[in-house]
Amino acid sequence: MINGVKIKNLTVHQDIPDVDQPGVERGILMEILRTDEEIFSRFGQSTMTVAHPGTIKGFPVHKTQPDLWFMATGKAMIVLHDLRPDSSTYKQTEVLTAGRDDYKLVSIPVGVAHGYKVLPGEPVILFYHTTEPYNKDNPDEQVIPLDDPGIGFDWGAHK
Repeated sequence: MINGVKIKNLTVHQDIPDVDQPGVERGILMEILRTDEEIFSRFGQSTMTVAHPGTIKGFPVHKTQPDLWFMATGKAMIVLHDLRPDSSTYKQTEVLTAGRDDYKLVSIPVGVAHGYKVLPGEPVILFYHTTEPYNKDNPDEQVIPLDDPGIGFDWGAHK
C-alpha cells in the first residue's frame, strides 16, 4: 500500500425501519466518517459526483489537503500514484476497488495522484471530503493527464 493511504473498511448494517412494511425491501446503514477516528483530521467540504460506467476521472493531486473518498453506489477501480519524492513508496502505483458490496473509505494523502474508472453495471455515486472548502481562484490541485508517461498507467489493461 502506498505510504500514508488509509483504508477504513465499512460495516454494513441492515437498516431498521420505523414500521415494517411487508413487501418493502429493507435498506442498509453505514457509518462513513467520525470525528473520533484516526482517519479524520478536519472538515472542510463534502462533494458528491455521479459517473457512469466506463467513465475515467483522474489524476488530480492535492498540494495541501488529503482527500477522503466513499463510493456509495456502483463499483470503481481506484488508481493511486505516489508523487512525493521523500516517500518510501515514491513512484509506486496502487490499484484497488470500492463500491457496492466492497464499501470502504479511502484517505488519499497530499502528493498522491488519484483517479478512478467506473466499472460495468451501475453509475458510481462518489462522495469526497476535503479538509478545506474549494477555492476556484486558487484550487488546491493540479490535474495530471490520464495518459501521463510519468505515471504510465494503462487504463485499458485493467478491467
